[in-house]
Amino acid sequence: MTAAEPRVIVALDFPDMMSAFGLAARLDPSACAVKVGKELFTVAEAGLVRELVRRGFRVFLDLKFHDIPNTVAQACIAATHLGVWMVDVHAAGGGAMMKAAREAVAAAAKDESKPRPLLVAVTVLTSLTAEDLAATGVTGTPEAQVLRLARLAQANGLDGAVCSAQEAAALRAACGPQFKLVTPGIRPAGSAAHDQARVMTPHAAIAAGADYLVIGRAITAAADPLRALREINAALGASH
Repeated sequence: MTAAEPRVIVALDFPDMMSAFGLAARLDPSACAVKVGKELFTVAEAGLVRELVRRGFRVFLDLKFHDIPNTVAQACIAATHLGVWMVDVHAAGGGAMMKAAREAVAAAAKDESKPRPLLVAVTVLTSLTAEDLAATGVTGTPEAQVLRLARLAQANGLDGAVCSAQEAAALRAACGPQFKLVTPGIRPAGSAAHDQARVMTPHAAIAAGADYLVIGRAITAAADPLRALREINAALGASH
């Protein structure tokens, strides 16, 4: 991450392409990245991602690939061909799956002579509590599971992890300064938590060691989304 690179990733969690483009048309690609997740990608397909890339946006393709190694590798090759800036897989898919994904994005990028997208691993969803994990057979705290999966991702050559900002300090200490930390569940002070269980304010998340902040409704549902983004960037000391 360069000094001038914005840290906010605006989550384009819209039910249709027109709504997403309506906001994207008002955003400055130098002031934020954008995230395309499952809902929007399903209704808008790959054409939306290509158009966002064409407009100069860094696109985080948040489809959380989790399947057998070959299937995930092929999906990562397709994502690389789209020109995305970042793509994620589930760390729970295991080391072989993550290694296959890493090799796939590297080979696809080399074939097209383009920069390799960042490959990050989803650890524990920010909606999950210790009780939720216990119901799936995972003992211990969410923090312990996040750390375990982040270390597995790093051991298999991934660039970083998606985690709650509440775990950022522990992951930064365990994984070092080069390991990228992408943190959803970011809520400016006074914002509703909605369906997130482990949340943090933007300033506190950066202080804890986060590199990138995924922010959705606090910006997209604001009365003035651009003002909300400007205020968050200003609070982070950004120059936008």
